[in-house]
Amino acid sequence: MHKHTTNTLTLNYSKDGDWFVGQLAEVPAVISQGKSLDELQENIRDAHQLMVEYFKGDATTATTHTTVYPHSLSIPIEIPVFA
Repeated sequence: MHKHTTNTLTLNYSKDGDWFVGQLAEVPAVISQGKSLDELQENIRDAHQLMVEYFKGDATTATTHTTVYPHSLSIPIEIPVFA
């Protein structure tokens, strides 16, 4: 079992048809979508969790192209602390 800390990260997002699509500003490799803004936030947290687990706590090492989104908001995300 890992300890967790909660950080606030920036979710940049836009609406594309019926979908909200977004990317974390601090970890641009974390991208997701959802039918609502709430679903996008839930999905982006899940995507971030997978990225952190894959990189063993340092998801900032993952890089990708950053997309420019017209909206952003801060969302709390639990991040596991690896010993």
